[in-house]
Amino acid sequence: MSGANEQPVLIAMTVYNAAANLDAQLRSIAAQDHRDWTLIVSDDGSQDGSAEIAQRFAQKAGARRVIVRQGPQEGFAENFLSIVRDGWEPGLSLAFSDHDDVWFPDRLSRGLRALAGVGADTPALYCSRTIITDAALRPLRLSPPRPRAPSFRNALAQNIAAGNTILANPAAARLLHQAASRRPKIVSHDWWAYQIVTGAGGTILHDDAPTLLYRQHTANQLGANDSARARMRRIGMILSGVYRRWNDVNLAALTSASDLLTAENRDLVERFTAIRSGTRGLRCMTALRKLRLYRQTRASTAALYAAALFNRL
Repeated sequence: MSGANEQPVLIAMTVYNAAANLDAQLRSIAAQDHRDWTLIVSDDGSQDGSAEIAQRFAQKAGARRVIVRQGPQEGFAENFLSIVRDGWEPGLSLAFSDHDDVWFPDRLSRGLRALAGVGADTPALYCSRTIITDAALRPLRLSPPRPRAPSFRNALAQNIAAGNTILANPAAARLLHQAASRRPKIVSHDWWAYQIVTGAGGTILHDDAPTLLYRQHTANQLGANDSARARMRRIGMILSGVYRRWNDVNLAALTSASDLLTAENRDLVERFTAIRSGTRGLRCMTALRKLRLYRQTRASTAALYAAALFNRL
């Protein structure tokens, strides 16, 4: 693999009615100390001039570095998948970008340095914590740490890879491109990427240092999951049945890419699927325990077992 300073990166940015914040994010990308990047801005039918802002940025940056295109208009997750499927080329690392954050100047270079320590043939995904801000970018707090190690057993139960911080090495990007080409329906691009890379036996590098300002406002698709109230809301989703519907979608996507997974993880997907459809109550909870799935906190792991007990898994 080439050195971190020589590694070309494709930045995948999806946009929808982002005019209020898009320029700040574009300027932070232009200010990256790693210069070898190409940006695809996929506008999903904005009505507020977002595409025009991106076009003006492209004209200043050079046509070969910034591509502005129309998205599929099927939601943000499919918009990201469309870039991975149609825009990525072999040899490129892949960074996901939201349209309303502000990157630190070393957002790319820091991730590339970390990934440079992984063998070129090993799929590896870098992600990090963020500084959560209000709508005016006033810092509020640091996003939560991830005390338990990343793994496929964690990925089946929750996502810890913040999509706006994800950087995949070329081997992981190729893997995601292959999985995206199956045209799965997904809950979110970051959870899907975490599951695919770990499912294929790849490496996750989670950085405890933040790499960007994560802007919180009313238009956020999911928002930060860092406060007690937010965590309780997510646990409520587990118990209400939302989480079960998410698992339906995730498992279908993993099944469509089963040939990309390790034999052990294919078996884990099959066992998890069977538990969800064939057992109830205490039997389901006992069977889940044998899979050794886990979430990052004791409370949310307890909620996972409660979901199994009450047929919400």
